[in-house]
Amino acid sequence: MKAVPARPVINLLPAERRAAVSLASIYALRMLGLFMILPVFALYAEQLQGVTPMLMGLAIGMYGLTQALFGIPVGAMSDRIGRKPVIIGGLIIFAIGSVIAALADSIYGVILGRAVQGAGAISAVLMALAADLTREDVRLRVMATIGATIGISFALSLVLGPVLDRWIGVPGIFWLIAVLSLGAIFVLQFGVPHLDGLPIPAAAQPGQFKEVLADRQLLRLDFGILVLHMILTAMFVALPHALRDHAGLAAAHHWYVYLPVMLVAMALMVPFIIRAERKRQMKPIFVSAILVASLAQFGIVWFYDSLPVLVVLLVVFFTAFNILEASMPSLVAKIAPNARKGTAMGMFSTAQFLGAFLGGTLGGWVSTRYGLQGVFAFCAVAALLWFAAAFNMASPRYLSSHQIAVGKVDPSAAPQLVLRLTQIPGVAEAKVVPEQGMAYLRVDWNALDHEALQKISAA
Repeated sequence: MKAVPARPVINLLPAERRAAVSLASIYALRMLGLFMILPVFALYAEQLQGVTPMLMGLAIGMYGLTQALFGIPVGAMSDRIGRKPVIIGGLIIFAIGSVIAALADSIYGVILGRAVQGAGAISAVLMALAADLTREDVRLRVMATIGATIGISFALSLVLGPVLDRWIGVPGIFWLIAVLSLGAIFVLQFGVPHLDGLPIPAAAQPGQFKEVLADRQLLRLDFGILVLHMILTAMFVALPHALRDHAGLAAAHHWYVYLPVMLVAMALMVPFIIRAERKRQMKPIFVSAILVASLAQFGIVWFYDSLPVLVVLLVVFFTAFNILEASMPSLVAKIAPNARKGTAMGMFSTAQFLGAFLGGTLGGWVSTRYGLQGVFAFCAVAALLWFAAAFNMASPRYLSSHQIAVGKVDPSAAPQLVLRLTQIPGVAEAKVVPEQGMAYLRVDWNALDHEALQKISAA
């Protein structure tokens, strides 16, 4: 048995590294602004005029609705007028929404502010800019860097939210969010490289949306990210009250729980993610994490008034949450064909923010009807339904981007060369660019017939 050649290591260019760090920083500043409110808003809302549990939940999740509604149109606008102008506009809108929420003395004003925040829907545009500024061979690495930054921002926000609430209050947090958003513009202008005339990818066509919507594997992931963020948002409708009113922990000390919980959960996540990728056990670990998240929520239903048990259950839940949050974008990238990957990521992002809206709204409604235990039970059942939907998912293909030189190719002969390439064992997709003399492939490196591929390249 012949040894499999080592996959060539392709390093990031300086401009790509700069783009990755700068765009990750912008994501971090924006996500801090969204997430810092989660652990403190439910208690702050008690002093707002006109508040009800339903309206409080709506205020928490409202940004998700407008983010979902505006995400695709804003992305299409960036295809027409450029990425940076749209991102700057989105960050300014986000800052305006933060100021509206900071000045509000009624729950309706906060809902309006959160809606305006979400209208600055630039998540997909930031990802598109990352794709514009990086080669395909390193693109997933850059996306993973951005994804990891989002996870760290979430963990930090759960700690910083209660601490900042004690120092400057929730209105002060909204003012800080506005400043962070404007600071992100500075990072964009002076940190992110310019496109220098690179062509902007064409906008997604209606047929691509139909193909993505017809792919059951991608739909499972869209449903999954919707449920995951629905659970997360609904959970924080109830969790601050559980910690203060039942577990006996003062609101100013909630970070005593969030900090160790997130640190331990992130540490526990790492070996599972490594094993999932290196041992090709993504499906069993992914599906098991969904079940564990559901069981942790069922546990919280019964033990939300016991602080030590609640802390352990939160560690279990957030370990599963981090595994799922980190693995799903990678699964979308593995499953979606190259030609529809951007469309698939756009649909995935829309489902994520729609889940945040549903979580806040339904969490508030359930809290009104069935109390805190009802919210945790709702989260547990939602995760269990997701587990049932994901149980029969197909194992993902472990494909890598690869390119070979094929020399001068007549455009009319390109389809035949694509056919020859895709007939080679281990080659899942191929695209030949005659004017470049290059073929761009997606391959299973362990199953690839390297000799056959080398012969085509040499010929």
